Order: sequence, then structure tokens, then C-alpha cells
Amino acid sequence: MIILLGATGYVGSAFSRLLHSRGIPFLAVSRQSCDYSDASTLCSLLREQRASFVINCAGYTGKPNVDACEGQKYDCLQGNALLPGVVKTVCEDLNVAWGHVSSGCIFTGDRSSGRSDNNPAGFTEVNPPNFSFRQNNCSFYSGTKALGEEILGYGEVLCPDGQRVWENKEEATGYLWRLRIPFNEQDSARNFLTKLMTYNRLLDARNSLSHLDEFVRACWECWERRLAFGIYNVTNPGSITTREVVELIRQSPIGKKLGAAGKQFEFFKNESEFMSVAALTPRSNCVLDTHKLSSGGIVMTPVAEAIKNALQTWKER
Repeated sequence: MIILLGATGYVGSAFSRLLHSRGIPFLAVSRQSCDYSDASTLCSLLREQRASFVINCAGYTGKPNVDACEGQKYDCLQGNALLPGVVKTVCEDLNVAWGHVSSGCIFTGDRSSGRSDNNPAGFTEVNPPNFSFRQNNCSFYSGTKALGEEILGYGEVLCPDGQRVWENKEEATGYLWRLRIPFNEQDSARNFLTKLMTYNRLLDARNSLSHLDEFVRACWECWERRLAFGIYNVTNPGSITTREVVELIRQSPIGKKLGAAGKQFEFFKNESEFMSVAALTPRSNCVLDTHKLSSGGIVMTPVAEAIKNALQTWKER
């Protein structure tokens, strides 16, 4: 039996849709139905259901955004750092494989040494996080997500050649799937495209993004294909700036509708103005490399094309 934790959340609901559509038996578990943060409770559940694979979508993001985590640090730490460790420990005790939805928000920038172009080098799965508590430059949310990876066994290791890498210090027993700024064609407060269409002013930054439904399909295929356990950057190939996304919105049917309604897309002058006016804590803007995923035979749509497709099939609430 597949056990889906955090089944009622934004990502968990997408996993539910995928498993339903494929006729795969699974048990959807919410925090209200089961306190899976308690190891003994989770252990009993997995035993009773004879679990074969556990998907952990539970976590704490803060609403309406990560600024909320600054005032809710206990819940954020519990959901993003401690809970993954509970899931891993219980699954290992029962010899059950698992997959955990991690985040690319533990990085900032790219690996292009400051070069700004249309194809910057992304961070790979072996690059140590550079937006975390250890660098003291991050939001509390990003710090807890990086700490969660450490609790799952990963850490910075110094190689003989002097290079520092991020690797599992023990045998990997599950997947860490890194999500970045989810979107799809369904209007939602959690959808990046919806946010861009509703915010008064925007910060222009280059990012990797994850089409939500492609993300869950790729994650599931990691298990279905029995790819090696470990970290996978699960984002649509390439990267895109906020201004480029806005231009795609303007050209789409929903964008033309917004234009007719007088919607103006305005931008902050720079990140300093954004931080002084609209944010309480730093944001992660980064590019991730996806070659590890594609080398396993899992292909996702290039990011600009995926955004264009979502806007062309946009479904309003």
C-alpha cells in the first residue's frame, strides 16, 4: 500500500490526483486523521496498512508566504526539519522505502560566477546549500528545509581535491525531491502564475520552476523506475525571469483579459527596495540543474514551454 502523508496540501493533492488517475491503491493521510509526527503512531499506521512506499508531502510553508514562518518558528521547524527525520527513522525500522518533498529554496543565485545570461549553470544535487542557517543569509523557512536534508543524512563533505560536496553520509533509503516555485493551469493562491497576476508589484529574478503535475509525475516515476535513492532536482529544464513570465502572461488569453481590465505589471527597482517595502525575510531565487533526473529517463517540459501551455489552458476559479 502507498501511504501519502500531507494528502490535503497543495502538493499532496496533486499526488492524490496522479495516483487516482493511474488506479494505484493508496491511503491519503492528513494531520487531522493521524498525528504522523509521532513515531509510534506512524509506525502503527504503516504496519496496519502493510506500507510498501511512503510519500511525505507534509511540511510548513507559511501563509500567505514564507514571511509568516518568521513568526511561527516552532511549527516551521517541526514540519520541515523534525518530521522528515521521524518518517525516515520509522520507514527504516520497518524496511519501507520513502520519498520526501524537499525544496530548491536552500540555494540562491546560480553557478555562473555572476554571469547573467539566458542559460546560467544551475546547482546540482552535490552542491552544498548556500542559503541556509549555516551561511546565516536565509529565511527561517529555507533554513529549516536545509536542516531537514541534514536530518535525513546529508551533509557537507570535504573531498581530497578540496571540493566540498553535499552527500549522504550513510546508505540512502529514500528519495529527496526538490520542488521549486510550483505552478500549473489551475488558478490557486499557491500557484506562482496566480501570484504574479494578483500582486501589485513584482521582483524580477531568475528562477527554476516546477510544473506541479509534472513534478508529481516525475517523483512517482523515480519510484516506478526504481531509480537510485538520493536527491533529485525536480524542476522543468532551464530557467526564466519574472519579466519573461509576465510577457508570456501578457500574450496569453488570460493576460489579454487582465489587460482589458486595466491590470498593470509593475516591478521593484531592485531587491533592496523589495526587502524594504514588501518582505520581512530574504527570498531564495536560484537555478537548479536537472541532468540527474533526465539521465534517469525522466523528462519534463522546458520551463518556458510549460508556462505557455499552462496559460493557454488556464482554468479560473
